[in-house]
Amino acid sequence: MTPGISREDGSLRIRIMKGLELTPRQLLALIAALVLLFNIPTLTNIPGLPIRQRPVYRGLVLGLAAVGLNVLLRHSDLVSFGHAAFFGTSAYAVAIAINWFQIQSALVLLVIGVVTATLMAALIGYFTLHHTGLYFALITLAFGQLLFSIVEGQSALGGTDGLTVRTGEQGVPILEQFPTLFGISLTGQELPNTILLWFTLALVILSMLVMYRIVKSPFGRALDAVGQERTRARFLGLPVRRYVWAAFIISGIYGGIAGALYALYFRGVNPGATLQVFVSGDILYIAILGGFGTLTGPLIGGVVFETLSNLAQEVIFTGPAGETQMGRLITGVVLLIIVFAFPEGIVGSLKPGGRVFEGARTFKNDPTVVGPWTKKFGRRTVEAARRSAENVRYLLFGVN
Repeated sequence: MTPGISREDGSLRIRIMKGLELTPRQLLALIAALVLLFNIPTLTNIPGLPIRQRPVYRGLVLGLAAVGLNVLLRHSDLVSFGHAAFFGTSAYAVAIAINWFQIQSALVLLVIGVVTATLMAALIGYFTLHHTGLYFALITLAFGQLLFSIVEGQSALGGTDGLTVRTGEQGVPILEQFPTLFGISLTGQELPNTILLWFTLALVILSMLVMYRIVKSPFGRALDAVGQERTRARFLGLPVRRYVWAAFIISGIYGGIAGALYALYFRGVNPGATLQVFVSGDILYIAILGGFGTLTGPLIGGVVFETLSNLAQEVIFTGPAGETQMGRLITGVVLLIIVFAFPEGIVGSLKPGGRVFEGARTFKNDPTVVGPWTKKFGRRTVEAARRSAENVRYLLFGVN
């Protein structure tokens, strides 16, 4: 089906590709977001504008990894605590390929990273697909921590310091040791970073279109059936384990793309930044923050999460004990507010049918609803405080 214009229920729709139709407002929002992202390098040079390219880039790649994790969360009803295994495996594969084998083509390095992560996902998925719920989450966590411990303890992989993403050849100028993309050396200068950002954005767009086709395909619908009720799916004749394994591998592919892009941009990898359990936690939290019930939510969640974290790091409190960085505290408070204000994630709550969208519509029709909302919020706050105090009492004094 070719792109074009159609009408559905009397409203205008712009057909982007088969199965993907947007309203004019949605299309304008998409174009505005793409223009903004492609102009990030220009915006970072405007004095006083608190936008930095590095956190936006990291948010994009972690968001892309969260899009892969979303296949498990949204369609298989599975929670993974070890997604950093694919992210970090791919990043390290890129570093090893350029350090040990002097492969400098960024496209070849990207393929190596994705293939390695895919194989790792196939292996881990094979041993985890027999489990569900908490057991599935703990097994993925165990595999992630195992990889982290192995890499951290290997001096050949740089130990805790990790590896730089350059060849390190003797007698070769350092500027010629970095990966190359379309003949341009990725040396960490402004122009190469901008080109890599644009390349990453194009790859993210392509990856999102592919994911859209996957979730709208018969495979995606079958995966939804597996996530809703496995026993019923088996009675319908669906090979449940095979579908879950395929979803796990797809999830690993997206984590692999993200890890390889991370290594190429930051020109270095280490266990703490790529394989640690907190990286898996960030990816999972990003998916929930953006809205794991949506396609674009995890990607938006990644950019929001990293941008807020970067802005908060610049806040320093000066007191009697000296200067204290308030970044983590402020980030935690702001993210908690976002989570409570957008219970279905940022995108999930703002789309039609979401709580924020419907609340805004109700307020527009009847502003007096603020009173009942305030009373309801007060009751819930008191109840939450009571439960918290009760839990603390149980922890301190036990159950009487």
